[in-house]
Amino acid sequence: MKPKVYITRRIPEHIVKRINKTCEVRMWDHEDIPIPYEILEKEIEEIDGLLCLLTETIDDALIRKAKNLKIIANMAVGYNNIDINSATTHGIMVTNTPDVLTETTADLTFGLLMATARRLIEASDYLKSGEWKTWSPMQLTGLDIHGATLGIIGLGRIGEALVRRAKGFDMKVLYSNRSRKYEQEYELGINYTSLENLLLESDFVCVMVPYTSETKNLIDSEQLSLMKENAVLINTARGGIVNEIALYKALKYREIWGAGIDVFENEPVSLDHPLLTLPNVVTLPHIGSASIATRTKMANLAVTNLMTALQNEKPQNLLNDIYFIN
Repeated sequence: MKPKVYITRRIPEHIVKRINKTCEVRMWDHEDIPIPYEILEKEIEEIDGLLCLLTETIDDALIRKAKNLKIIANMAVGYNNIDINSATTHGIMVTNTPDVLTETTADLTFGLLMATARRLIEASDYLKSGEWKTWSPMQLTGLDIHGATLGIIGLGRIGEALVRRAKGFDMKVLYSNRSRKYEQEYELGINYTSLENLLLESDFVCVMVPYTSETKNLIDSEQLSLMKENAVLINTARGGIVNEIALYKALKYREIWGAGIDVFENEPVSLDHPLLTLPNVVTLPHIGSASIATRTKMANLAVTNLMTALQNEKPQNLLNDIYFIN
């Protein structure tokens, strides 16, 4: 009998065909609507493998309903949507899709930094609305990027890729991290410092840490108050790392100059969210890894992890400690 697999969102057909060769596949066939929790509750009872996204909450209650589940393959780098401890307790493998989205996410992060600093969205809307009547010396003036100081909070793979882009703009780069990275300091020409000092000295601050209990509200009103009045905050990591209400107040009262946000604590973000009302914020719908090539690679890697586990072999990107009998 073929293993049963459920996919919680439509992925490219040629990738689904890979699984169809050896598995019985069902899929939530709605590209823009997350699968309701109650439907996933029913589906998970009989399946052997689950391929899911960050939009699905795979909690202890859901995992307990899984009778045959061997693998939860998350199509993302982050996995805070999955109760890893519960999965491990029940002998279920959990995997993610790191590495393949590093460069694409770094591209988006630096692009968001540029769009915020130079007010590109605001300027485009200004033109399209018919407000542009003449050239004026200080019209829609923004911030210089070249030669500025960039502070990176969390120097992982994406942070390192961001450094390489910043160096092309002759930026000075500071970083704070849980552990100091001497080799990267030498190779990339960057400087380690405390979070407090990074916030005090940086013109642009990029949040790049994973979301954990320790990083929840890592950037709150106290941290925002340390930043320069002409500084910009960029978050392409996870919502919840930055306190959104504190950020709104800092932006509204011009305690900092601007912000670029690709992620929110609750997604999709409500249209009445305060941050969406401010002119000095560029907001995006969580598109950090959204290139055709990268999303295809992510789907392929998630499927590879899934199929490897269903063959009772250890997947490349295993996140929890599961014992294997081959």
